[in-house]
Amino acid sequence: MRLLHTSDWHLGHTLKEVTREHEHHAFLTWLLEQIRALAPDVLVITGDVFDSATPPASAERMWFEWVASARRARPEMDIVAIAGNHDSPARLGAASAVLRELAVHVVGSLPRTEHGLDFDRLLIPVAGGRGLVAAVPFLRPIDVGDGEDPLADLYREVIAEAERRRTPGQALIALGHLYVAGADPSFLSERRISIGGSESASLRMFAESIDYTALGHMHRAQRVGRESIRYAGAPIALALDEAGYHHQIVVADFPGGRLGEVRSIRVPQTIEIVRIPARGAATLAEALDAIGTLPARRAGEDLLRPYLDLMIVLERPEPRLRTIIEAALEQKRPRLVQMRIEQTGHGAALGDRVAIKRLAELDPREVFTRLWARDHEAAPSPAVIGAFERLLAEVRGDLRDLGDKRDETQLKLGGFA
Repeated sequence: MRLLHTSDWHLGHTLKEVTREHEHHAFLTWLLEQIRALAPDVLVITGDVFDSATPPASAERMWFEWVASARRARPEMDIVAIAGNHDSPARLGAASAVLRELAVHVVGSLPRTEHGLDFDRLLIPVAGGRGLVAAVPFLRPIDVGDGEDPLADLYREVIAEAERRRTPGQALIALGHLYVAGADPSFLSERRISIGGSESASLRMFAESIDYTALGHMHRAQRVGRESIRYAGAPIALALDEAGYHHQIVVADFPGGRLGEVRSIRVPQTIEIVRIPARGAATLAEALDAIGTLPARRAGEDLLRPYLDLMIVLERPEPRLRTIIEAALEQKRPRLVQMRIEQTGHGAALGDRVAIKRLAELDPREVFTRLWARDHEAAPSPAVIGAFERLLAEVRGDLRDLGDKRDETQLKLGGFA
Protein backbone atom coordinates (compact mmCIF):
# COMPACT_ATOMS: atom_id res chain seq x y z
CA MET A 1 0.00 0.00 0.00
CA ARG A 2 1.19 3.52 -0.82
CA LEU A 3 0.02 6.61 1.09
CA LEU A 4 0.40 10.24 0.09
CA HIS A 5 0.23 12.79 2.93
CA THR A 6 -0.46 16.50 2.41
CA SER A 7 -1.77 19.19 4.73
CA ASP A 8 -2.61 22.82 5.47
CA TRP A 9 -3.67 23.96 2.01
CA HIS A 10 -5.40 27.09 3.37
CA LEU A 11 -7.46 27.64 0.23
CA GLY A 12 -8.70 31.23 0.15
CA HIS A 13 -5.59 32.58 1.88
CA THR A 14 -4.35 36.09 1.18
CA LEU A 15 -0.87 37.44 1.92
CA LYS A 16 -1.12 41.10 2.92
CA GLU A 17 -4.33 41.34 0.86
CA VAL A 18 -2.75 39.60 -2.16
CA THR A 19 -4.79 36.56 -3.26
CA ARG A 20 -2.99 33.20 -3.42
CA GLU A 21 -5.46 31.60 -5.84
CA HIS A 22 -2.89 31.32 -8.64
CA GLU A 23 -0.40 29.57 -6.35
CA HIS A 24 -3.01 27.16 -5.00
CA HIS A 25 -4.15 26.32 -8.52
CA ALA A 26 -0.54 25.59 -9.52
CA PHE A 27 -0.02 23.36 -6.47
CA LEU A 28 -3.22 21.39 -6.99
CA THR A 29 -2.38 20.87 -10.67
CA TRP A 30 1.07 19.64 -9.66
CA LEU A 31 -0.47 17.36 -7.00
CA LEU A 32 -2.65 15.70 -9.63
CA GLU A 33 0.48 15.04 -11.68
CA GLN A 34 2.10 13.38 -8.65
CA ILE A 35 -0.98 11.23 -8.09
CA ARG A 36 -0.83 10.02 -11.68
CA ALA A 37 2.91 9.32 -11.44
CA LEU A 38 3.05 7.79 -7.94
CA ALA A 39 -0.25 5.86 -8.06
CA PRO A 40 -1.01 6.11 -4.31
CA ASP A 41 -3.71 3.89 -2.83
CA VAL A 42 -4.76 6.52 -0.30
CA LEU A 43 -4.39 10.28 0.03
CA VAL A 44 -4.71 11.90 3.46
CA ILE A 45 -5.20 15.66 4.02
CA THR A 46 -4.59 16.54 7.67
CA GLY A 47 -6.62 19.69 8.17
CA ASP A 48 -6.90 23.36 7.25
CA VAL A 49 -8.24 22.69 3.79
CA PHE A 50 -9.52 26.27 3.94
CA ASP A 51 -7.95 29.35 5.46
CA SER A 52 -11.08 30.45 7.31
CA ALA A 53 -14.40 29.15 8.57
CA THR A 54 -16.13 31.17 5.83
CA PRO A 55 -13.94 30.68 2.76
CA PRO A 56 -14.75 32.53 -0.47
CA ALA A 57 -16.85 30.71 -3.04
CA SER A 58 -13.79 30.47 -5.30
CA ALA A 59 -11.96 28.45 -2.63
CA GLU A 60 -14.84 26.02 -2.14
CA ARG A 61 -15.18 25.62 -5.89
CA MET A 62 -11.45 24.89 -6.14
CA TRP A 63 -11.79 22.17 -3.46
CA PHE A 64 -14.71 20.36 -5.09
CA GLU A 65 -13.28 20.66 -8.60
CA TRP A 66 -9.99 19.22 -7.38
CA VAL A 67 -11.70 16.27 -5.67
CA ALA A 68 -13.52 15.51 -8.93
CA SER A 69 -10.23 15.75 -10.86
CA ALA A 70 -8.47 13.45 -8.37
CA ARG A 71 -11.21 10.86 -8.78
CA ARG A 72 -10.74 10.94 -12.56
CA ALA A 73 -6.94 10.82 -12.23
CA ARG A 74 -7.01 7.76 -9.94
CA PRO A 75 -10.49 6.28 -9.44
CA GLU A 76 -9.30 3.52 -7.08
CA MET A 77 -7.60 5.91 -4.63
CA ASP A 78 -9.24 6.58 -1.26
CA ILE A 79 -9.17 10.18 -0.01
CA VAL A 80 -9.42 10.97 3.71
CA ALA A 81 -9.56 14.61 4.88
CA ILE A 82 -9.99 15.97 8.41
CA ALA A 83 -10.87 19.49 9.54
CA GLY A 84 -8.23 21.76 11.06
CA ASN A 85 -8.57 24.70 13.42
CA HIS A 86 -9.08 27.11 10.49
CA ASP A 87 -11.90 25.02 8.97
CA SER A 88 -15.56 25.17 9.80
CA PRO A 89 -16.41 21.57 10.78
CA ALA A 90 -19.96 21.96 9.51
CA ARG A 91 -18.99 23.60 6.22
CA LEU A 92 -16.16 21.17 5.43
CA GLY A 93 -18.28 18.17 6.34
CA ALA A 94 -21.52 19.37 4.71
CA ALA A 95 -21.09 17.18 1.62
CA SER A 96 -19.50 14.24 3.43
CA ALA A 97 -22.43 11.86 2.81
CA VAL A 98 -22.23 12.46 -0.94
CA LEU A 99 -18.44 12.34 -1.05
CA ARG A 100 -18.35 9.01 0.79
CA GLU A 101 -20.04 7.44 -2.22
CA LEU A 102 -16.97 8.53 -4.19
CA ALA A 103 -14.52 7.06 -1.63
CA VAL A 104 -13.80 10.55 -0.30
CA HIS A 105 -14.10 10.57 3.50
CA VAL A 106 -14.32 13.98 5.15
CA VAL A 107 -14.41 14.16 8.96
CA GLY A 108 -15.28 17.72 9.94
CA SER A 109 -16.11 17.23 13.60
CA LEU A 110 -15.82 14.45 16.14
CA PRO A 111 -18.72 12.13 15.25
CA ARG A 112 -20.76 10.73 18.13
CA THR A 113 -23.76 8.53 18.68
CA GLU A 114 -25.96 8.32 21.76
CA HIS A 115 -23.59 5.62 23.03
CA GLY A 116 -20.32 7.53 22.53
CA LEU A 117 -17.87 8.01 19.69
CA ASP A 118 -19.03 6.96 16.24
CA PHE A 119 -16.15 4.66 15.38
CA ASP A 120 -17.69 3.68 12.05
CA ARG A 121 -17.07 7.28 10.92
CA LEU A 122 -13.70 7.70 12.65
CA LEU A 123 -12.11 4.39 11.59
CA ILE A 124 -11.98 4.11 7.81
CA PRO A 125 -10.73 1.02 5.94
CA VAL A 126 -8.76 2.06 2.86
CA ALA A 127 -6.96 0.46 -0.09
CA GLY A 128 -9.31 -2.49 -0.17
CA GLY A 129 -8.77 -3.20 3.52
CA ARG A 130 -4.96 -3.07 3.45
CA GLY A 131 -5.03 0.01 5.65
CA LEU A 132 -7.12 1.41 8.50
CA VAL A 133 -7.20 5.16 9.03
CA ALA A 134 -8.10 6.67 12.42
CA ALA A 135 -9.30 10.08 11.23
CA VAL A 136 -9.39 12.38 14.27
CA PRO A 137 -10.16 15.99 13.28
CA PHE A 138 -9.09 19.13 15.14
CA LEU A 139 -10.57 18.83 18.62
CA ARG A 140 -12.25 21.79 20.25
CA PRO A 141 -12.82 22.08 24.02
CA ILE A 142 -16.38 20.81 23.60
CA ASP A 143 -15.04 17.59 22.02
CA VAL A 144 -12.93 16.49 24.99
CA GLY A 145 -14.04 15.74 28.51
CA ASP A 146 -12.54 16.49 31.89
CA GLY A 147 -9.56 14.76 33.37
CA GLU A 148 -5.83 15.12 33.77
CA ASP A 149 -5.16 14.76 30.02
CA PRO A 150 -8.49 14.61 28.14
CA LEU A 151 -6.85 14.88 24.70
CA ALA A 152 -4.65 11.86 25.31
CA ASP A 153 -7.61 9.96 26.78
CA LEU A 154 -9.65 10.51 23.60
CA TYR A 155 -6.82 9.43 21.29
CA ARG A 156 -6.21 6.34 23.42
CA GLU A 157 -9.90 5.45 23.12
CA VAL A 158 -9.82 5.81 19.34
CA ILE A 159 -6.58 3.86 18.91
CA ALA A 160 -7.75 1.09 21.24
CA GLU A 161 -10.86 0.58 19.11
CA ALA A 162 -8.71 0.69 15.96
CA GLU A 163 -6.51 -2.05 17.40
CA ARG A 164 -9.61 -4.11 18.17
CA ARG A 165 -10.87 -3.78 14.58
CA ARG A 166 -7.49 -4.13 12.91
CA THR A 167 -6.98 -7.27 10.82
CA PRO A 168 -3.67 -9.15 10.43
CA GLY A 169 -1.34 -7.38 7.98
CA GLN A 170 -3.44 -4.20 7.98
CA ALA A 171 -1.48 -0.94 8.30
CA LEU A 172 -2.75 1.47 10.96
CA ILE A 173 -2.56 5.18 10.14
CA ALA A 174 -3.54 7.90 12.63
CA LEU A 175 -4.49 11.43 11.56
CA GLY A 176 -4.49 14.54 13.75
CA HIS A 177 -4.44 18.32 13.59
CA LEU A 178 -2.64 19.62 16.65
CA TYR A 179 0.66 20.83 18.04
CA VAL A 180 2.81 17.98 19.29
CA ALA A 181 5.50 18.78 21.85
CA GLY A 182 8.87 18.95 20.14
CA ALA A 183 7.60 20.28 16.84
CA ASP A 184 9.13 23.46 15.41
CA PRO A 185 6.37 26.04 14.89
CA SER A 186 6.08 29.36 13.08
CA PHE A 187 3.77 31.41 15.25
CA LEU A 188 3.45 34.21 12.66
CA SER A 189 0.96 32.12 10.72
CA GLU A 190 0.04 29.22 13.00
CA ARG A 191 -2.52 30.08 15.64
CA ARG A 192 -1.85 28.89 19.16
CA ILE A 193 -4.44 26.25 19.95
CA SER A 194 -5.34 24.95 23.37
CA ILE A 195 -7.18 21.67 23.88
CA GLY A 196 -8.07 20.47 27.33
CA GLY A 197 -6.07 23.29 28.87
CA SER A 198 -2.86 22.34 27.07
CA GLU A 199 -1.20 23.94 24.05
CA SER A 200 0.86 20.86 23.18
CA ALA A 201 0.21 17.15 23.01
CA SER A 202 2.62 14.46 24.15
CA LEU A 203 4.14 12.03 21.65
CA ARG A 204 3.09 9.28 24.07
CA MET A 205 -0.43 9.65 22.68
CA PHE A 206 0.70 7.85 19.53
CA ALA A 207 1.37 4.23 20.38
CA GLU A 208 4.22 2.29 18.79
CA SER A 209 1.61 0.06 17.15
CA ILE A 210 0.61 2.93 14.83
CA ASP A 211 2.46 2.44 11.57
CA TYR A 212 2.26 6.08 10.47
CA THR A 213 0.98 9.23 12.18
CA ALA A 214 0.02 11.98 9.72
CA LEU A 215 -0.22 15.39 11.37
CA GLY A 216 -1.34 18.87 10.40
CA HIS A 217 -1.13 22.39 11.85
CA MET A 218 2.64 23.02 11.70
CA HIS A 219 3.51 24.70 8.41
CA ARG A 220 7.13 23.56 8.55
CA ALA A 221 7.40 19.99 7.24
CA GLN A 222 9.15 17.85 9.83
CA ARG A 223 9.56 14.53 11.58
CA VAL A 224 8.77 14.56 15.31
CA GLY A 225 10.23 11.93 17.59
CA ARG A 226 9.96 8.80 15.47
CA GLU A 227 10.40 8.41 11.73
CA SER A 228 6.73 7.47 11.52
CA ILE A 229 5.35 10.72 13.01
CA ARG A 230 5.27 13.47 10.39
CA TYR A 231 3.95 16.92 9.66
CA ALA A 232 3.58 17.24 5.89
CA GLY A 233 3.66 21.04 6.23
CA ALA A 234 1.93 23.64 4.09
CA PRO A 235 2.43 23.45 0.31
CA ILE A 236 3.02 27.22 -0.03
CA ALA A 237 4.50 29.88 2.24
CA LEU A 238 1.64 31.27 4.33
CA ALA A 239 3.75 34.00 5.94
CA LEU A 240 6.81 35.84 4.72
CA ASP A 241 8.99 34.14 7.34
CA GLU A 242 8.15 30.77 5.78
CA ALA A 243 10.07 31.55 2.60
CA GLY A 244 12.89 29.19 3.61
CA TYR A 245 10.65 26.22 4.41
CA HIS A 246 11.00 22.96 2.50
CA HIS A 247 7.41 22.75 1.25
CA GLN A 248 6.59 19.15 0.44
CA ILE A 249 4.27 16.19 0.32
CA VAL A 250 5.12 12.89 2.01
CA VAL A 251 5.01 9.47 0.38
CA ALA A 252 4.94 6.40 2.64
CA ASP A 253 5.02 2.77 1.50
CA PHE A 254 3.72 -0.13 3.57
CA PRO A 255 5.10 -3.43 2.29
CA GLY A 256 3.37 -6.31 4.07
CA GLY A 257 1.26 -3.89 6.08
CA ARG A 258 4.21 -2.32 7.95
CA LEU A 259 5.85 1.03 7.34
CA GLY A 260 8.73 0.83 4.90
CA GLU A 261 10.24 3.78 3.01
CA VAL A 262 9.15 7.34 3.83
CA ARG A 263 10.23 10.09 1.47
CA SER A 264 9.33 13.67 0.74
CA ILE A 265 8.80 15.36 -2.62
CA ARG A 266 9.44 19.06 -2.79
CA VAL A 267 6.56 21.25 -3.95
CA PRO A 268 7.70 23.73 -6.62
CA GLN A 269 7.03 27.31 -5.53
CA THR A 270 5.21 29.40 -8.11
CA ILE A 271 6.01 32.81 -6.62
CA GLU A 272 9.33 33.76 -5.03
CA ILE A 273 9.65 35.73 -1.78
CA VAL A 274 12.40 38.36 -1.82
CA ARG A 275 13.69 40.00 1.37
CA ILE A 276 15.74 43.21 1.53
CA PRO A 277 18.12 42.83 3.21
CA ALA A 278 18.52 39.06 3.47
CA ARG A 279 19.02 39.45 7.24
CA GLY A 280 18.59 42.32 9.67
CA ALA A 281 17.60 45.78 8.45
CA ALA A 282 18.92 48.17 5.81
CA THR A 283 19.19 51.94 5.84
CA LEU A 284 17.02 53.77 3.34
CA ALA A 285 20.04 54.37 1.09
CA GLU A 286 21.02 50.68 1.23
CA ALA A 287 17.45 49.61 0.50
CA LEU A 288 17.24 51.89 -2.53
CA ASP A 289 20.57 50.53 -3.82
CA ALA A 290 19.28 46.96 -3.43
CA ILE A 291 16.00 47.81 -5.16
CA GLY A 292 18.01 49.25 -8.03
CA THR A 293 19.57 45.81 -8.67
CA LEU A 294 16.19 44.04 -8.86
CA PRO A 295 15.09 42.79 -12.30
CA ALA A 296 12.75 44.95 -14.36
CA ARG A 297 9.09 44.07 -14.69
CA ARG A 298 8.10 42.18 -17.80
CA ALA A 299 4.79 42.50 -19.60
CA GLY A 300 2.13 39.87 -18.85
CA GLU A 301 3.66 38.45 -15.64
CA ASP A 302 1.60 40.22 -12.99
CA LEU A 303 0.43 36.94 -11.44
CA LEU A 304 4.00 35.70 -11.04
CA ARG A 305 5.62 38.81 -9.56
CA PRO A 306 7.72 37.97 -6.46
CA TYR A 307 6.62 39.18 -3.03
CA LEU A 308 8.96 41.78 -1.51
CA ASP A 309 9.53 41.99 2.26
CA LEU A 310 11.44 45.16 3.16
CA MET A 311 13.06 45.93 6.52
CA ILE A 312 14.37 49.50 6.94
CA VAL A 313 16.18 51.09 9.86
CA LEU A 314 15.53 54.80 10.38
CA GLU A 315 17.54 57.20 12.52
CA ARG A 316 14.87 59.89 12.12
CA PRO A 317 11.29 59.96 10.77
CA GLU A 318 10.84 59.88 7.01
CA PRO A 319 7.25 60.98 6.23
CA ARG A 320 7.66 60.23 2.51
CA LEU A 321 9.15 56.77 3.03
CA ARG A 322 6.33 54.82 1.38
CA THR A 323 6.25 57.17 -1.61
CA ILE A 324 10.04 56.92 -2.06
CA ILE A 325 10.00 53.12 -1.95
CA GLU A 326 7.03 52.74 -4.30
CA ALA A 327 8.62 55.12 -6.80
CA ALA A 328 11.81 53.06 -6.77
CA LEU A 329 9.81 49.85 -7.34
CA GLU A 330 7.55 51.21 -10.06
CA GLN A 331 9.30 49.40 -12.92
CA LYS A 332 10.69 46.51 -10.88
CA ARG A 333 9.49 42.93 -10.98
CA PRO A 334 8.85 42.32 -7.23
CA ARG A 335 5.75 43.79 -5.59
CA LEU A 336 5.93 45.29 -2.12
CA VAL A 337 3.74 43.32 0.30
CA GLN A 338 5.36 44.29 3.58
CA MET A 339 7.57 47.14 4.78
CA ARG A 340 8.72 47.11 8.39
CA ILE A 341 10.55 49.85 10.25
CA GLU A 342 13.25 49.21 12.83
CA GLN A 343 13.64 52.08 15.26
CA THR A 344 17.08 53.14 16.49
CA GLY A 345 16.12 54.70 19.83
CA HIS A 346 16.72 53.11 23.22
CA GLY A 347 13.16 51.77 23.28
CA ALA A 348 12.63 52.59 26.95
CA ALA A 349 9.42 53.94 28.42
CA LEU A 350 9.23 57.53 29.64
CA GLY A 351 10.53 56.44 33.04
CA ASP A 352 9.11 56.44 36.53
CA ARG A 353 10.21 60.06 37.15
CA VAL A 354 7.80 61.22 34.44
CA ALA A 355 5.14 58.57 34.88
CA ILE A 356 4.45 59.41 38.53
CA LYS A 357 3.94 63.12 37.91
CA ARG A 358 0.48 64.55 37.82
CA LEU A 359 -0.79 65.37 34.32
CA ALA A 360 -0.69 69.13 35.04
CA GLU A 361 3.01 68.93 35.93
CA LEU A 362 4.16 67.26 32.69
CA ASP A 363 6.34 69.46 30.49
CA PRO A 364 5.31 68.79 26.84
CA ARG A 365 8.88 69.43 25.66
CA GLU A 366 10.25 66.77 28.02
CA VAL A 367 7.64 64.25 26.90
CA PHE A 368 8.40 65.00 23.23
CA THR A 369 12.16 64.64 23.76
CA ARG A 370 11.84 61.32 25.60
CA LEU A 371 9.43 59.85 23.07
CA TRP A 372 11.71 60.89 20.22
CA ALA A 373 14.75 59.30 21.91
CA ARG A 374 12.77 56.09 22.45
CA ASP A 375 12.30 55.62 18.69
CA HIS A 376 15.15 57.49 17.02
CA GLU A 377 18.91 57.56 17.56
CA ALA A 378 19.44 60.92 15.85
CA ALA A 379 18.27 64.04 17.66
CA PRO A 380 15.33 65.98 16.19
CA SER A 381 16.38 68.53 13.60
CA PRO A 382 15.87 72.28 14.15
CA ALA A 383 12.98 72.14 11.67
CA VAL A 384 11.22 69.44 13.70
CA ILE A 385 11.80 71.31 16.97
CA GLY A 386 10.49 74.51 15.39
CA ALA A 387 7.39 72.73 14.14
CA PHE A 388 6.74 71.29 17.59
CA GLU A 389 7.14 74.72 19.23
CA ARG A 390 4.66 76.25 16.77
CA LEU A 391 2.21 73.45 17.43
CA LEU A 392 2.65 73.85 21.19
CA ALA A 393 2.08 77.62 20.93
CA GLU A 394 -1.09 77.07 18.90
CA VAL A 395 -2.44 74.56 21.41
CA ARG A 396 -1.67 76.79 24.36
CA GLY A 397 -3.27 79.77 22.57
CA ASP A 398 -6.42 77.77 21.98
CA LEU A 399 -6.47 76.76 25.65
CA ARG A 400 -6.10 80.40 26.76
CA ASP A 401 -8.97 81.42 24.48
CA LEU A 402 -11.04 78.58 25.92
CA GLY A 403 -10.23 79.73 29.47
CA ASP A 404 -11.21 83.34 28.68
CA LYS A 405 -14.53 82.20 27.26
CA ARG A 406 -15.15 80.03 30.31
CA ASP A 407 -14.46 82.97 32.69
CA GLU A 408 -16.76 85.24 30.68
CA THR A 409 -19.55 82.66 30.82
CA GLN A 410 -19.18 82.26 34.58
CA LEU A 411 -19.42 86.07 35.07
CA LYS A 412 -22.60 86.24 33.05
CA LEU A 413 -24.15 83.36 34.95
CA GLY A 414 -23.14 84.96 38.26
CA GLY A 415 -24.83 88.27 37.29
CA PHE A 416 -28.00 86.45 36.33
CA ALA A 417 -28.07 84.68 39.67
